[in-house]
Amino acid sequence: MKELFRSNDPVRMSRALGLLEDEGIPAFPMDQHMSVLEGSLGILPQRLMVADRDEFMARAILRDAGLDE
Repeated sequence: MKELFRSNDPVRMSRALGLLEDEGIPAFPMDQHMSVLEGSLGILPQRLMVADRDEFMARAILRDAGLDE
C-alpha cells in the first residue's frame, strides 16, 4: 500500500475518499480512531492509502481536484 497524503482535515479526507470511490479506486483511511489515544484533540493526522497499482491514477485524480499537497 502507498500513502497518498496525511491530513488532520476530515473534510479533505472525505472528499478524497469520495473522488477515488467514484473512479473505482479503493482507498483506505488509516489512523481514524487514533483520537481516542490522543484525547480527541485532532493532532494526529490520518493517512489515506491505496494499493500500489492504483497510486498513479489516484494521485492524478487528487491533483486534478486540487487535493494534492
